[in-house]
Amino acid sequence: MEEDSKVTATSQEDISDLGEGPIQLTNLGSGSHHKLGQLKATAICGNDITSSCLYVSALCALYAGPYAPISLALVAVVLFFFRRIYAEVGSALPLNGGAYNVLLNTTSKAKASLAACLTLLSYIATAVISANEAMHYAHNLWQGMDVLWATVMLLGVFALLNLIGITESAVVAVVIFVAHMGTLALLVLTSGVSMAGDLSIFWANWATPAPGGMGKALFFGFSAAMLGISGFESSANFIEEQEPGVFPKTLRNMWLAVALFNPLISLLSMGLIPLSDMSDHRVDLLAHMGMLSAGGWLRTWVSVDAVLVLSGAVLTSYVGVTGLVRRMSLDRCLPQILLKENRARKTNHWIILAFFFLCCSILAITGGDVTVLGGVYTLSFLCVMGLFAVGNMLLKVSRGRLPRAEKASWPAVIFALGAVLAGLAGNVLLKPENVKIFLIYFIVTALVVAVMFLRIQILKLVLFMSRAIVERVKAANDRISGSVLRKIEEISSQPVIFFTRGDNAANLNRAALYVQANEHTNLLKVVHVYQDEAEIPPNLVSDLAQIDNLYPELRIHFISLKGTFGPELIERLSLKLGIPKNYMFIGCPGDRFPHNIAELGGVRLIL
Repeated sequence: MEEDSKVTATSQEDISDLGEGPIQLTNLGSGSHHKLGQLKATAICGNDITSSCLYVSALCALYAGPYAPISLALVAVVLFFFRRIYAEVGSALPLNGGAYNVLLNTTSKAKASLAACLTLLSYIATAVISANEAMHYAHNLWQGMDVLWATVMLLGVFALLNLIGITESAVVAVVIFVAHMGTLALLVLTSGVSMAGDLSIFWANWATPAPGGMGKALFFGFSAAMLGISGFESSANFIEEQEPGVFPKTLRNMWLAVALFNPLISLLSMGLIPLSDMSDHRVDLLAHMGMLSAGGWLRTWVSVDAVLVLSGAVLTSYVGVTGLVRRMSLDRCLPQILLKENRARKTNHWIILAFFFLCCSILAITGGDVTVLGGVYTLSFLCVMGLFAVGNMLLKVSRGRLPRAEKASWPAVIFALGAVLAGLAGNVLLKPENVKIFLIYFIVTALVVAVMFLRIQILKLVLFMSRAIVERVKAANDRISGSVLRKIEEISSQPVIFFTRGDNAANLNRAALYVQANEHTNLLKVVHVYQDEAEIPPNLVSDLAQIDNLYPELRIHFISLKGTFGPELIERLSLKLGIPKNYMFIGCPGDRFPHNIAELGGVRLIL
């Protein structure tokens, strides 16, 4: 080996004292707690997706007219295909993060961050529209209430609750979910009986010409009805907290609830309310149905239920966005200041306060108009759904050997992606002004992430500019240069690890290229785990030396470690070297790999 080579032998980096005995394994971002069963997991995500039935029927009727139930049924068909898409990804990569997670493990961090930005915008829209709808239903109970300011107060209350550490519990979620399902069942029963007694309104509505004709009405009705499945992605965001086998059951249960209640409530509303009056009740349709079918007591009951379940969706948004922003900050996609916790409650106050501010600002811009809010909500949600389908395709192509319990066929994935794109196009055509609001918030979010990705280049630019004026302000330039260089060194000092099974030079080169393209580091530690010293590939060190010479900006250290590759060795290595497990990389394992990818605690697949 040449003297100037940066590849070092095992003896230069002693890690022989990893220790013996049992060790507590930890996963990235997940604590030690009981796993959620089917009912609790379904309740948490079910409160989110089933809350949409409180407003989607009226929105759909505005564009589909008498064909609103058919449009909602078509959306249920699309969601049926997405069940398999989500189940395949969840079984192959059972990690939190949804679309961000699947793209992070199949493409680059930059592309995954695009999905994360869309998810953040979806969380903002979820919280705003849920709080706004909750207060519209509460307005049925107190007519003198100002809905807009009440919405701000509700968002503030949940911000305060999260600041002091009160988050949604699974037990409370179950109570709200069961009560909500019971309320919907009661409303369907009373509305069905009332409608059966007099079908005149239904036939009059059915005879009403559809806006723009049947084809146009179905298309735009379908586009608006896609709002009714928002929240379907929520289960994928806490998959690690669910018991094995629960995740696909939550997908099935959410689909059953949407496929049953959304078209049925829309159909029954046509039997109780003339289409010409539907727009007058687009923010409290179900409460009005309760009034018409059973009287004031059911209107009050439905209003109370709506306030509870929609408030639960607001709380879910706060909890979800806190977890996602923490994950992005840990991956250095967002500023590290967001990870700061207050000493008393151990909550991320900057994340919570920033989320509250963004929710209030979008509420002010839209003036509390639920139609505009619904459009922004749908655009961001559909983009996330579309990227999840794309992530499924990438998983099939680039991670085909990764074991999975379920598989979605290529025709099903293509059909689902096409349906989402059609819904996205329809929503853009329906309300072009929504795109402006959507883009403003998306661009702002994306710029923050872009700055984080380009911060070394930005800092280097600052360094160059400071040196350009060194003759005039040398003293000031020296201070700036020192500060910037220290910052670059701080960012680049985080080493990463790549576990290699052999001396395949092509794979080693691809790993070096991936690190240079995706990680802000100048140190790559290549680790080979062996049980017999004779098994160490003889050409491995020389191959690494050649690759090291090809990339002068990247230092490569070689470590050969005796042991058995698995979660325990990874944990010990992480503790010994001080390298987080989400900065350890492996190639895609085969079917005979003895460990589930989730057991490795966040180790990333890059080949």
